[in-house]
Order: sequence, then structure tokens, then C-alpha cells
Amino acid sequence: MNGLFDRTEDDLSNAAPHPLADLLRPRKLEDVVGQEHLTTGDGALAQMVESGQISSLILWGPPGCGKTTLARLLAGHTDLHFEAISAVFSGVADLRKVFDSAQHRRRLGRGTLLFVDEIHRFNKAQQDAFLSHVEDGTITLVGATTENPSFELNAALLSRCQVLVLQRLGDAALETLLQRAEKALNRPLPLTPEARVALVSMADGDGRYMLNLAERIFQTQKKGVLDVPSLFKLVNKRAPLYDKAQEGHYNLISALHKSVRGSDADAALYWFSRMLEGGEDPRYIARRMVRMAVEDIGLADPQALVVANAAKDAYDFLGSPEGELAIAEAVLYVATAPKSNAAYAAFGAAMRTAKEEGSLLPPKHILNAPTKLMKAEGYGSGYAYDHDAEDAFSGQDYFPEQLGRRTFYDPPERGFEREIRKRLEYWSKLRRERSGS
Repeated sequence: MNGLFDRTEDDLSNAAPHPLADLLRPRKLEDVVGQEHLTTGDGALAQMVESGQISSLILWGPPGCGKTTLARLLAGHTDLHFEAISAVFSGVADLRKVFDSAQHRRRLGRGTLLFVDEIHRFNKAQQDAFLSHVEDGTITLVGATTENPSFELNAALLSRCQVLVLQRLGDAALETLLQRAEKALNRPLPLTPEARVALVSMADGDGRYMLNLAERIFQTQKKGVLDVPSLFKLVNKRAPLYDKAQEGHYNLISALHKSVRGSDADAALYWFSRMLEGGEDPRYIARRMVRMAVEDIGLADPQALVVANAAKDAYDFLGSPEGELAIAEAVLYVATAPKSNAAYAAFGAAMRTAKEEGSLLPPKHILNAPTKLMKAEGYGSGYAYDHDAEDAFSGQDYFPEQLGRRTFYDPPERGFEREIRKRLEYWSKLRRERSGS
């Protein structure tokens, strides 16, 4: 295209101090990489640009995926004045100035597209300040957030905006950005093919971060090419996206739990490693392993709970980094164990029945009778001591008479529960025979 990508290295140098990522910012919607589901065909942004009608939006996506670029492009495709603020550096006074300017501009017949970066960092009161101005058309709001809007933004503000989900940039999109940088600087990036692949991987889906790395390489490597070890010495790997208090935390523990439940040991080990790499407390993962052993394995393999608890104790005893191996072993054990939620479901059903049926008394034959009055009332009368019966099983009923027999626990024919099921079916047969039913 004419303009941006035809600039020479001297042109870019003269344009300093703008970073390469800013100088290569796309000027047309179709030049945005990695978000084709929004920018092409029937995509929401493509339709808005075509119609010239921009609605208030929340752009939700990871860092470096193009949120700011898209907001600028939307303003450029309309006659709206573009105004940008960051929730990190702005307060109520700053918002008031922006709204006053937008109202003045509106009286002169021009609207305002207000881009708010990190909008989730505004508190509830600050978010509420947008409502009336969005509603009456004073501003068209485009907010950018890396956090789940469902958790971080007021429902009232969300109801006035369309949420668009931006994707993490894939390898192909990142490679396109590298090629654009090389074209703009009119020289290839001095990397071996293997180092180039490593650079893309280091960016972890963040286009801005990758271009910053490329710019540093262009500036410092004047002779020869960098191999993978040399690249790692020159630039630092991007820290994994993981917020232990926010959605990333819950997404990854959900992925780990479901991988275990799905008996995918390799995937479970990967998500476990991702959480450790992100700085998660291993004790939290160990606690979750205990829960998985109880909820998803249960009596299909009673040893799973023992292993999970032992891994927790081993970590407490060994500390880091040796203790993580014990948790990794527990991850593999529970992932490969036979699965059953029968105990989990049985407990839930019993709790519901206990709540719904009220304070039903036990049958009198299983009540103790420490006083004469209680004996006279029939307490303990007719109780059959199971050890005196054939097979140490009397077949008596222990449910409240008003409730009748209920079945809560229904073990599958998997793992150790196959044996438990045989026992239950045998006792059920004896119970029918000895009760005469």
C-alpha cells in the first residue's frame, strides 16, 4: 500500500522517538491481522465501517491484539472526533473534562468517539458516569479491556455496549507483522529460521511486544544473524498471561480440572505446568487435586484421595521446586484413575432429601433404650444384631418409616466400585429375601 509500509529505514529514524509498533499501526481495517472474524465479511466491525454507524463497544482481548488500533480506525471511518484516555491515569475530573468537551462538540454538530483503555480499572461510580452520555449520544464509547467484562464492568454499562471478543494473535498473524517490519525497514530481520520461530513463540500472541523485540534486534544486531541461544541472551521472553486473582486463574484451573475428569493425563500435566509458570501457589493446585479425587474419582479408586493428600504433604515437607514433582505425580494419578461421581451425586441427593423431608425420626428398633420408659415405648424392640445373622447381615430397614427406602448411591461398574456394586446387589437380594418382599 502507499504510505505506511513504503517508509524507509531513514524515514523511520527521522520519525523517532515513535516505537516501531506505533509506526506500523495499520491505517485500514483490512490491514489489521488476527481479527478477521470482526474485520472482514459479515464481521461486526466491517459492517459498522460499511454503514458508517459506530455503536458503543467493549473490545475484550489479550494485550497486543489490536484493541487501540481498531478504535482509531473506527473513528477514522466516520466524522467522529477521536478522544483517548486511560483508566490507569484518569479520574472523575478528567472524565468531566472529556464529557464537557464532547457536549460542546455535539452542539457544533460533531460527535465524539471516546476510547477508554483499561476501562475495567474504573470503579463502579466512574463507570456509572458514562451511562447518561452514552445513552444520549454525546459520546460513542469504545472501551478496551483484558479482563472479562462480565466480572469487571457494571451490568448497566454492558447493556449499553456491544462486547466484541478479540483473539490472541496466532503464529501466522505474528509472522505477517514481522514481514511488515522488514519491508518498512527495507532489510531482513537478522535471525536464523529457528530463531525466527522462537521469536514468534516468545511473543506469546502479543503483536506489540513482538514488534518491540524485533525493533531491539534491528537496533543492536548490525552484523551476522542470531541463532536461538543468542536471541535468548539478547531479549527476554514475555511473561505468561496469568492473573491469579482474575479470569486467567479460573480459566486454567477449569482446564486442569476438566482434563483430569476427561482422563487426559498429558493435557492435565500441561495445564498444571501453565499454572506453575504463571506463578500460581502449588498449594492451591494441591487442594484442587484433593477435590478432584473426591468429586470425580471417589470410590472408583479410593487410593486417589490418599495420593492427592500425600502430594500436598510432600510439597509442605519438601518445598519448592522439589515439591512440585509430588503434585505432578498426583495430577497423573488422578487423571489416569477410573472416574466416578457416584459418591458425589449420592451425597448431593441425600442432602436434598434431608433438607426436603424435615425432622423425621429413626425407626424405633434402631434407637437405644437407656430408660424403662423408652423400653416401654418400644425403643430398641426388635433390633437384630447383624453379627448374629447369617453373612453378618440382618436385612433390617434403617430409614424413617415415613420416608421409606431410598437409593442414593448407584456405583458404576468401573474400578473398585465394580466390587462395591456387587456387594450392594447381594445385600439388596438378601434384604428382599429376609424381609419377605
